[in-house]
Amino acid sequence: MENKNPESEVSTQAKLKDYEIPIGENYILDARKKLGEGGFGNIYYGYSEKFNEEVAIKLEPKYKRNLRLFHECKIYMALQRGLGIPTMYYCGSQGDYNVLVIDLLGQSLEDYFNKCNRKFTLLTTLMVMEQMLSLIEHLHNRYFIHRDIKPGNFLMGRGDKKNQLYLIDFGLAKRYRDGRTGLHIPYKDGKGLTGTARYVSINTHLGIEQSRRDDIEGLGYILVYFMKGKLPWQGLKIRNRKERYEKIKEKKMEISLDDLCQGLPDEFKTFIQYARDLKFEDSPDYSYLKKLIKQICEKNKLTFDYNKFDWNLQKNEDNSSKEQKEDNNKNENKSNSTDGKKE
Repeated sequence: MENKNPESEVSTQAKLKDYEIPIGENYILDARKKLGEGGFGNIYYGYSEKFNEEVAIKLEPKYKRNLRLFHECKIYMALQRGLGIPTMYYCGSQGDYNVLVIDLLGQSLEDYFNKCNRKFTLLTTLMVMEQMLSLIEHLHNRYFIHRDIKPGNFLMGRGDKKNQLYLIDFGLAKRYRDGRTGLHIPYKDGKGLTGTARYVSINTHLGIEQSRRDDIEGLGYILVYFMKGKLPWQGLKIRNRKERYEKIKEKKMEISLDDLCQGLPDEFKTFIQYARDLKFEDSPDYSYLKKLIKQICEKNKLTFDYNKFDWNLQKNEDNSSKEQKEDNNKNENKSNSTDGKKE
């Protein structure tokens, strides 16, 4: 990264507002604009005048016990240039924080899910799932598993990339295979739950070391979630986290896939069953899973068109309604003006 002219840097920093914080040599964080927060830190809006770009800046307090940001930086570096992987611009320490600067993205699938009244159409569900599979396949091909599969960790792009899905938040990700020896991590049990309980696999609930199969099973639950609006193990009114995890596990194990996927295409059940049948070291057949998606499309005569994502159609409807309202107001004003002349 190039060093700035010291005089230029002093001049730039002198112009900064109270809420603007210089990050590294090239970026400015806007403390007013928090984009999100999680267990490992907060994310803010930022920008670079030098490069004329907007970015997302993640801050991790150094005083926290389980520091994960530099681990996440290494994974971003390993995944760079992959379609749907945010570009990493900077990683370092500053004051009391570790800092990560990446592409500024759009809203998450969870955000859009809420905007669409907590249900997606079959077409939107299938279109996002195909992209999700490609992202997870890329991650797995680089010898990492995500371990926190959830809609909130999949974000849409912006501008001309608004229909491209991105995968983020690799704080819990883990290498499952040694890059030099090719050896797979060993099978273990007695592990604590890592990830978001709503979407983790049954094996994860049972304390078994996670591998590629667990990311895939999580995607299967997201399929059902998007179509039904909720999963059967949601909304359990239990304050104790340990007991809640136990109840979620019990519900996942006792409910049949027929009941879980009732009213949905048969391929949804096949998808989840396939993931559950995988052995610990098995490589998922991503092409097979994508074929299941295509089968559903063929049966329902659906054609992929990313401009028809539910939120894009909703936006078009909102704009059309706004334009219609404006036209009506114009006509009404014109009518009132004409009536005045007649009088």
